[in-house]
Amino acid sequence: MALVNEHYLKLPGNYLFSDIAKKINTFKVTHPGKRLIRLGIGDVTRPLPQACITAMHKAVDEMSTAETFHGYGPEQGYDFLIEAILKNDFASRGISLNPTEIFINDGAKSDTGNIGEVLRWDNSMGVTDPIYPVYIDSNVMCGRSGELGEDGKWSNVTYLPCTAENHFIPQIPDRRIDIIYLCYPNNPTGTTLTKTELKKWVDYALANDTLIFFDAAYEAYIREDDVPHSIYEIKGAKRCAIEFRSFSKTAGFTGVRCGYTVVPKELTAATLEGERVPVNKLWNRRQCTKFNGTSYITQRGAEAIYTAEGKAQVKATIDYYMENAHIMREGLQSAGFKVYGGVNAPYIWLKTPDNTGSWRFFEQLLYEVNVVGTPGVGFGPNGEGYLRLTAFGEREDCIEAMRRIRMWI
Repeated sequence: MALVNEHYLKLPGNYLFSDIAKKINTFKVTHPGKRLIRLGIGDVTRPLPQACITAMHKAVDEMSTAETFHGYGPEQGYDFLIEAILKNDFASRGISLNPTEIFINDGAKSDTGNIGEVLRWDNSMGVTDPIYPVYIDSNVMCGRSGELGEDGKWSNVTYLPCTAENHFIPQIPDRRIDIIYLCYPNNPTGTTLTKTELKKWVDYALANDTLIFFDAAYEAYIREDDVPHSIYEIKGAKRCAIEFRSFSKTAGFTGVRCGYTVVPKELTAATLEGERVPVNKLWNRRQCTKFNGTSYITQRGAEAIYTAEGKAQVKATIDYYMENAHIMREGLQSAGFKVYGGVNAPYIWLKTPDNTGSWRFFEQLLYEVNVVGTPGVGFGPNGEGYLRLTAFGEREDCIEAMRRIRMWI
């Protein structure tokens, strides 16, 4: 008899966005004549940059002849994409990395969910609250998170509250934690850390032998000068941090799937006997065993992001979404809502009025305004009383949604 991994049974019945999809489908069946505006799930709507399309067409043609055909590629990624990443994302910011420290993947979600495999199940962990659900759920699956309490918190997780009172800047823990997840610009709140604030986390990690998982999926949306694009802008971070990057929201690769993870060779973790082991070596072994690499066609498309044409086209797309964020932020504020984010990230974090619960407010918007958001409590206990809206919609939909909300209020 095969026995299940009982940790999976601890997970809530559905993934947050599956719950939302079910509620939306129910609404569509019962209200077939209503036009929904979806500002909930963070999927993009603008087409791929033309530079990427051209590059992928060329790569497809290469696959059509024996002379230029590509079969299995390197699990770590092709050199041409890795070199483009090193030059444009890091060297341009004064950061020196080795090509073997870059691992191309099929999107940041996969690696943020899988990275815990190279670490013992009984490491303590800390997360900002609210937080992207994958961080918690992937650790529940291996037993690292402990047990779920009635307060919605897991017993082996240290929650670092991000609230309006602390300007959504988590407080440095007063005790040692083995692993800490940071996501900045933040999903879901849209807020950021300055270089000074991020340095405090690096200093804490170095002093406490803590490993930081730093999700920088939204770095391309940063507008303010004092907000770091990479944790490696902070001295010493290569000894304590793994960074995750994504092309999904940067260049519209949500349906194409490509990103990368940086695992510095300086970074080590310990055995029970105290031996220090390079995490880069462990992650490389994991990828070679469980991952066949991102497709050649996709990586050629990603490489094109770094051409002059690609950079201009990506910038235009990001500017489009950030103008949406500006429209939404201004519209909601004029309607009397308290909002956060939308300045360095494509997310708006909306305080619900009159202490309305997150799911209750979600349903009010859905049924009374026909606008879809994401309940803040789905991102953690401190998300209760908030709703996340994304700026990835069409411009006309963002404008219409704000009009509906103002009339509703």
